[in-house]
Amino acid sequence: MKLLVESQYFPPVTLFRMSIQFSNVNIDIYDSWRKMSFRNRCVVVGGNGPINLSIPVVEGREQKKPLKEVRIDNRKSWQLQHWRTITSCYNRSPWFSFFEPELEALYRQPVDLLSDWNRTCFEWVTKKLGVAIYANYSPYVPGENGEGEVVDWRNKLTPKSIQNEFPDPVRYHQVFEERIGFIPNLSILDLLFCEGKNAQRILTAGG
Repeated sequence: MKLLVESQYFPPVTLFRMSIQFSNVNIDIYDSWRKMSFRNRCVVVGGNGPINLSIPVVEGREQKKPLKEVRIDNRKSWQLQHWRTITSCYNRSPWFSFFEPELEALYRQPVDLLSDWNRTCFEWVTKKLGVAIYANYSPYVPGENGEGEVVDWRNKLTPKSIQNEFPDPVRYHQVFEERIGFIPNLSILDLLFCEGKNAQRILTAGG
């Protein structure tokens, strides 16, 4: 079985729970760019609630290019801003200091294409989770190589729909849960910082 999904920036926990159930994942970087998606956005949480981290792109949100060709607007110091927000949100989480050196180094790497950045993020998380997810970035051709069942999740996970589409989220203890309650469907970074090496077991169990 294969999971087909668009490229995303530190995707929601839900995507990783789904990904580990499949033999491989086809990450479609040839699909058309769409605004208001997780392609260039991830959601973390601070003491006052969810925070959207959005990567600026050249030519703005209305462009019609394939994601593979979308370039990041590095005239804005988005990497520094995102890293400062992540640090502010999670510096008191149980596992942040464990992941901090490598993740900070990742945010210091120069990057031009959004698809390259998202791939780096996905591969980094997969390695830290310790799960065997084979990610394929070649164009998806239906029926190619006599493949088995394909589950098409492209554009199924969106900031507007995720809460309604997935009302049974993975549960775990969050940093600010006692203050603001549990916030579902956050970026996989939230699960990593809160649960560390236990994240794989939580994803496998479904929460």
